[in-house]
Amino acid sequence: MRGKKNGFMDNRTFTMIKPDAFAKGYSGAIIDKIIQAGFKIVALKMTKLSAEKAGEFYAIHKARPFFQELVDFMSSGPIVAAILEKDNAVADFRTLIGATDPAKAAEGTIRKLYAASVGENAIHGSDSDDNEKIESDFFFSVLERF
Repeated sequence: MRGKKNGFMDNRTFTMIKPDAFAKGYSGAIIDKIIQAGFKIVALKMTKLSAEKAGEFYAIHKARPFFQELVDFMSSGPIVAAILEKDNAVADFRTLIGATDPAKAAEGTIRKLYAASVGENAIHGSDSDDNEKIESDFFFSVLERF
């Protein structure tokens, strides 16, 4: 574990159930799979990103050719954002969600079960401890974390 910060364990990851999975009614099943994998939910909310907020969140991809399509997709409907806690949270969660391309994702992973394509891949997971902090802070105040 990385230790404690503000009285909370700092071994966390951030996730978003994306608009495609939300629209198909997969949120409950995905959350259950996350809990069954041993993650504790320490923050959870349903929200809808504006195009401006989606652009801010994905600003790292601004120069990439898929940026506008990503912004349009992520602002197309509600999402479920969460902060999860577990030993080795980032790496374990990346394993649980599977490869970005659901056709290449391992059996039983969230993307294998619930994603339709690379573009509509059901779920986001932080790729590093540093990005977890940035992403969690984007969606949640300190008062919304337990």
